[in-house]
Amino acid sequence: MHLRRRSLLLAAAATPAVAAVPAHAAPAEGRPVVIGHRGAAGWRPEHTAASYTYAVQTGADWIEPDLVPTKDHVLVVRHENEISQTTDVARHPEFADRRTTKTVDGRAVTGWFTEDFTLAELKTLRAVERLPQVRNRNTVFDGREEVMTFQEVVELARRLSRTHGRTIAVFPETKHPTYFRSIGLPLEPKLAATIRRNRLGRRECVVQSFEPTSLKRMTGLGVPLWQALGTTGGPYDLPGRTYQEMMTPAGLAQIAEYADWIGPDKSSVAATPLVADAHAAGLRIGPYTFRAENQFLPAEFRRGSGANDFGDAFAEYALYYRMGVDAVVTDFPDLAVMARRS
Repeated sequence: MHLRRRSLLLAAAATPAVAAVPAHAAPAEGRPVVIGHRGAAGWRPEHTAASYTYAVQTGADWIEPDLVPTKDHVLVVRHENEISQTTDVARHPEFADRRTTKTVDGRAVTGWFTEDFTLAELKTLRAVERLPQVRNRNTVFDGREEVMTFQEVVELARRLSRTHGRTIAVFPETKHPTYFRSIGLPLEPKLAATIRRNRLGRRECVVQSFEPTSLKRMTGLGVPLWQALGTTGGPYDLPGRTYQEMMTPAGLAQIAEYADWIGPDKSSVAATPLVADAHAAGLRIGPYTFRAENQFLPAEFRRGSGANDFGDAFAEYALYYRMGVDAVVTDFPDLAVMARRS
């Protein structure tokens, strides 16, 4: 079985399949949800239509857009509001004077920021691979895709749902919500308006954030809420509270008062009672972020000598599926789906 899994992984790395997954391949009740992290970021530049489409073509159940605002207060999807790593903005001389340094969540960041551009200006930029040294194969797609709005992602998800005969959910994350609230560009009202305008229900949308106060502003919309959890420190909006405290039985009980899910780093799940504790609190659990490259895998699953060589990702998925997780957040949804079928 090990040799078979390894050969499948190598084949997927060489020629990723693009065949649509039939409706009956959607996860049955109780099977883990496969969430395409920023689409299929392992195969296409993240947060692009190509990335989201490829994720769904290869079996993802949900697709994840990170939300940041423009100067004219439109929600767009980028990993961060600083966009020098994910767009070709540095190649646009007309925007050279927009480069600046800002303090975001207590950290100084230098570059170009979405909140300093109108949507029309952002639409003149093109997406690029964020990790070109890790995923050189993805750089072939540089310059081909626009920056998308959240509304465009919702519309794409619905088109893909019709095409593939199954409901594709959007899984938006509010990025730096306290910071954006402080500069007069709050995320939650725009996100809530989009959910209402599109009549997104529980099967079509799950809202996530690392900041509890952001999630609490989204209650009453009729969609599930997902509390993301880091490995160090704590939520920026709650000074003095740590993620480690939030992952105790008492902390999980508090989360269950406003959220339906927790999303911890996968390292917080291994060799811990977190899955059982979350379920005991009435929460579902979906760890992040599963990747195929050796540098992101536990030592026992690495293969070959290169940090960016593919290891035995199938073995890692199998391990977490056996733990009883309810979802996996992955850059390689195709591999997660294949592992789920084993």
